[in-house]
Formats: sequence, C-alpha cells, structure tokens
Amino acid sequence: MLTTQRRAMISARLAREGQIVAKALADELGLSEDTIRRDLREMAAEGLLKRVHGGALPLMPPLPDFAARQAIDSDLKRRLGRRAADLVKPGQTVFLDGGTTNAEIARALPHDLRATIVTHSPTIAAEFERHDAEVILIGGRLYKHSMVATGAAAVAAIEHVRVDTFFLGATAIHPAQGLSTGDYEEAAIKRAIAGQAADTYVLATPEKLGAASPHRIMGVNDVTGLVVPAGMSDEALSPYRECTALIVA
Repeated sequence: MLTTQRRAMISARLAREGQIVAKALADELGLSEDTIRRDLREMAAEGLLKRVHGGALPLMPPLPDFAARQAIDSDLKRRLGRRAADLVKPGQTVFLDGGTTNAEIARALPHDLRATIVTHSPTIAAEFERHDAEVILIGGRLYKHSMVATGAAAVAAIEHVRVDTFFLGATAIHPAQGLSTGDYEEAAIKRAIAGQAADTYVLATPEKLGAASPHRIMGVNDVTGLVVPAGMSDEALSPYRECTALIVA
C-alpha cells in the first residue's frame, strides 16, 4: 500500500472513529507497527493529527480562554440553555457543570424556582445571586480555563451529594469515543458527578459532535440525553440516536 493510500485511510478512520491505535491498524493492514507510527509522526508534523501514546487523535484547535468563549455562538447557547432549563422541575437537586453553555441554563431558570443548585463553578454560582434557589458551591483547586474546582477536596465533597439531574459540559462528543475534555483532572471530576446523578444531560453545540479530546469522560450511551440545536442534518445526528435520547432545542 502506498504512503498516500495509508494516509488517506488514517484520515478517514480518524474522522469516523475518533482515534487511531497504531498496533491494531498495523495488524489489520499486515504492516509493521513502525510503518504506521512513522506515518502518524509525519502527519502530526504537518498538523494533520495529534500524536498520543500508542496512536493518534484528531487535531483539536486550541480552546479560547473562558472570557473569549462567552462571546462564541451566544444565541445558540441561549437556545440550548432555555431548552435544558425546561428539564428542571421544582424541588429537584441539580448539578450544573462549568462552562459558558451551562451558564445559559442558569440564566434561563426562573428566579422563583424552588430547587437546590449544586456547582463547582464560582461563575455559575454567581448567576444565582437573585434567585430563590438554594446554592451549594463545591470547592477545591480552581482550574482557570473552565473556572471549576478540581482535585481531591472537590471529589470528596461530590461523593456526599445525590442529584436528580447533572448538566455535564464536554469539549467533544463522539459516537464511538464518547464524551471527552482536554484536562485529565476535569474529566475525573465530571465522572464523579455523573456517578451521583439520576440523569445526566449534555448540551451539544455542532462543532463538538464527531470530535474527540484527549481525556475521555464516559460513553454517549451513559448519558440520559443530548440537547441539540434544531436544523442539524439527520446524517450528523443519526449516530447519536442509537446511543441516547436527542432533545431538540
């Protein structure tokens, strides 16, 4: 097989499966693992993929900082936030993950809602200054990129909370590779929260679908549903219909 053919296959598989495992691909093609690894190194040097131990992931553009992300697709995020807020019922205990999209859930919740809001994000907690809802703020080491608490103290506090609904934030959502994010500790915190929740929902902006970040949180089939924008093609959404419920905003 020619080098150009291997590269085309690698690119297609990354787009379809969200990862390349060098040994598995070498065995499948009847080639040496060194050959595949060389292809991955060269493609990474050209900015076509991201090399990781044992293989490769799709190249994800660097995320803008928290302040910059607040201005990205704000109308779409508001629409998703309003639809997600409809899922919250009086009397529930709700955990809101950090992030600019989940901030729109907080803004959409009625000010007179009688509920308990749990969050490890000081920016999310601040959104409830004038709400009737009780707010529990989880502390720990502040991960400034997402403005959320991480670390052992946060995990210990989360273990003592039971929630009805968790709105989880992810940087990437792939039907095979699942939900993922860019920070190892943040991924662990998200798993811990989901483990305490009866239902877990994810607000999915279009650029996150079909992508994979380095640190896996959980499978798409492990969440109760994805809140997706109206107007997306059936081709884009069909792989997710087999995994979980889709809630259209």
